[in-house]
Amino acid sequence: MKPETINRIRKFTEDRDWDQFHSPANLAKSIVIEAAELLECFQWSDNQYDIQHIKEELADVLVYSQNLLDKLGLDADEIINMKMSQNEAKYPVDKSKGKSEKYDQL
Repeated sequence: MKPETINRIRKFTEDRDWDQFHSPANLAKSIVIEAAELLECFQWSDNQYDIQHIKEELADVLVYSQNLLDKLGLDADEIINMKMSQNEAKYPVDKSKGKSEKYDQL
């Protein structure tokens, strides 16, 4: 995410004094709730959906995720790269390309 966007999220929270409500647990719950609302966009059809509604719900997931990163003092690039390294080790290309099995089934 661009620094300007991150700063806008932080300012929004700060201006409203909402950090007091942003415990890690509350933020994690909010991410799951918003992710469920995102999934609801596809509830009755896999290929007929409202892209604007999807963008709004996905944005909510991302905003709460950024708030959780801030609350825990985490860096998105650092933790994403850590997880990608783990995934690359668990899912080597030669065993997993074109397959949907879990790593312990490859």
